[in-house]
Amino acid sequence: MLKPTYVIPALPPPIDIETVRVLKALARASRALADLKGQAKTIPNQGILIDTLALQEAKASSEIENIVTTQDEVFQADLFPDDPQSPAAKEVALYRDALRLGYARLRETGGLIPNSALIDMFRLLKGRDDGFRVTPGTALKHEQTGAIVFVPPQDARDIVTHMSGLERFINDDEFCALDPLIKMALIHHQFESIHPFPDGNGRIGRILNVLYLTRTGLLDIPVLYLSRFITRNKADYYRHLQAVRDEGAWEDWVVYMLDAVAETSATTVEIVAGIRDQMADVKHRMRAELPKIYSQELLNNLFRHPYTRIEYVQTDLGVSRQTAAKYLDTLAENGFVEKHRSGKSNYFINVALVKLFLDVSESR
Repeated sequence: MLKPTYVIPALPPPIDIETVRVLKALARASRALADLKGQAKTIPNQGILIDTLALQEAKASSEIENIVTTQDEVFQADLFPDDPQSPAAKEVALYRDALRLGYARLRETGGLIPNSALIDMFRLLKGRDDGFRVTPGTALKHEQTGAIVFVPPQDARDIVTHMSGLERFINDDEFCALDPLIKMALIHHQFESIHPFPDGNGRIGRILNVLYLTRTGLLDIPVLYLSRFITRNKADYYRHLQAVRDEGAWEDWVVYMLDAVAETSATTVEIVAGIRDQMADVKHRMRAELPKIYSQELLNNLFRHPYTRIEYVQTDLGVSRQTAAKYLDTLAENGFVEKHRSGKSNYFINVALVKLFLDVSESR
């Protein structure tokens, strides 16, 4: 059996985490996250942010695992889940669904993130019915060289013990007086080092980040766009993860994660502000140009589903298929959406909203 190369510590680690450098990074991250929390409240229907930003987070997080797809493929997979054309897009959609499931469990448990919720997310993400690893042999290898860089705990009993300790650290706010943002960084490192699942640990760990921030009240809903920073600083992410294991470099790791929160909060604020401005503009135009079909529910549909279809409008507005089709055709004829066809089905794209996602993605 492989021998673990890192002794999983009890949390918090027995060192001074709150250094001057960490506290400066914490102040920046806290301000940026508070701004995001406030800006998110300006969107009247929070489901719009949960659905659209979760899909963007899913795309960025999956890219870290070399699951790369396009915006169009992601939205197409969401529209036509039975179409097997893009396996990568299906993976992205599953990540989004796992995030939604985790958020639902968070609300059901009154603000707790039990290990059972992590297992449920893993099962959904990977289409399996098992849970924590029970078979030894797992080792993390360098992408280019194939050399083993880290061996996580191998014994199934050790994995359960470590995850039970992490579960307490996540959910017992009196157990540790550290700021929740610092705790998030410690939790993420601990989870990735335990590496509890046979697959999908990176993605489950990144979902855990935003769920934890929601659990602690730093966010009202799980909309932090954290994976984009990690995608763009992927080498540093893995280097800092391993430096903690090799050298005890906790300060560098915590600062890296706090910088990720600060930068991605700003990115997400930019997207939220763009969505808010676009919604206001479309609302004004629809009221002026198409008063007979305007409703807040129809407006919400166009922003909750950047790629929408007749069935979505039927469900969201409670109208007949004929009426839903008429609404969408009228919107397309007047330049609010673009009409496209896939096989026998029509779908409609909110082009300006999709462009917003692309522009923000390319600007950072």
